[in-house]
Amino acid sequence: MRCLTLLALLVTIFVVSPKHVDLPKPFADDCILNDGKNVYDPSRQFDIPWFDVNLDAAPKDRWTHIAAVYKDDINDLIQSLINFVTPIFPGALEFVDHTFGDMGSKLPMPYRDEIQGISDATGIPLGRIVVYNIFYEIFTVCTSIVAQDPQGHLVHARNLDFGLFLGWDMNSHEWTVSEKLRKMIINVNWIKNGKLLFKSNEFAGYIGIYNGMKPNAFSLTCDDRFQKAGGYYGIIKWLLGLEPESRWMSWLSRETLENCNSYAEAKEHLMNTPMLSPVYFILGGINPKEGAIIARSLNSTALLTEMGVNSANDWYVLETNYDQDTEPLYLDDRDTPGNNCMHKLTKDGVSFQGIFNVLSSRTNLNKLTTYTVLMSTYDSRFETILQSCPGECWPW
Repeated sequence: MRCLTLLALLVTIFVVSPKHVDLPKPFADDCILNDGKNVYDPSRQFDIPWFDVNLDAAPKDRWTHIAAVYKDDINDLIQSLINFVTPIFPGALEFVDHTFGDMGSKLPMPYRDEIQGISDATGIPLGRIVVYNIFYEIFTVCTSIVAQDPQGHLVHARNLDFGLFLGWDMNSHEWTVSEKLRKMIINVNWIKNGKLLFKSNEFAGYIGIYNGMKPNAFSLTCDDRFQKAGGYYGIIKWLLGLEPESRWMSWLSRETLENCNSYAEAKEHLMNTPMLSPVYFILGGINPKEGAIIARSLNSTALLTEMGVNSANDWYVLETNYDQDTEPLYLDDRDTPGNNCMHKLTKDGVSFQGIFNVLSSRTNLNKLTTYTVLMSTYDSRFETILQSCPGECWPW
């Protein structure tokens, strides 16, 4: 019965649409490059704060300094989700506190203690912090690009779009959760043995990784892969104890950045580790042509697309949320404008500025977009820039 209730809650949160949204027609191609514009301003990266997470510290202590700063924002976000769900699911708050609180004790280490430490530091009940740390597994629409410049150096970038169907603000014409998440974006230096191990960006209070870079080794982003056996399915199986060895997607990303030391090692680990939700891992390396899209199902790799091997282009790979051999849904076609903009950019234009302008073009930039991250393993550059899409924009 509890599992059926959990499924009902998840469907309520992630499938119920807002009451009314005025939808403009999908943009076929709106490249900033068409007008010769440049919207990349590197100084904007300094709007996003940096924090250290010390992996040598006890897990319960690793995130407390961040949690203390953002406790009100974390609580506000979680409360908004509960307020959104409660009219449809009146027992949502009690259910989250009880059921997901129990789930917290089943989480593997060190994640169990890290989440407990965040709960202790914020005063937010454990179950709510658990929900906060797994709901990104369900539905994230994004665009990721790995591109190679004429010198063979790689730029890896992505837009993270999140908040679809999670409340529409009729005054600001924004997704409610997307608005709140923009206030919680941080960059993290992960420290081990007193040295920098890798870099990532996060939403404060979240311990998994959607984007990360190991200097002089590899870079990694994750895009959701829409499958019937998706994140809902994985959560239910995990709750029933049927997948004790499978990994949450964002924890597998983190594990890869912690333990793998090369593009080849990371690719092998990401392709073959059992998972709880399907995903696209977009992987970049340090050497020319080291760019791949790994389309994962729960227990295997469904499709591997590699730059210069079986990709449509020999100088970049681009992934939204559809398999490379599948046509995107017409109402969610970010592939066509993204690829059109890349072709206008050309290989000669590959740089942080060039790729940022591609990702700032509609519909890859939309009402769900919270930030753009730009990474270069060659010179260890890592920039996160706050994003939004004012005016007439496609909602996703």
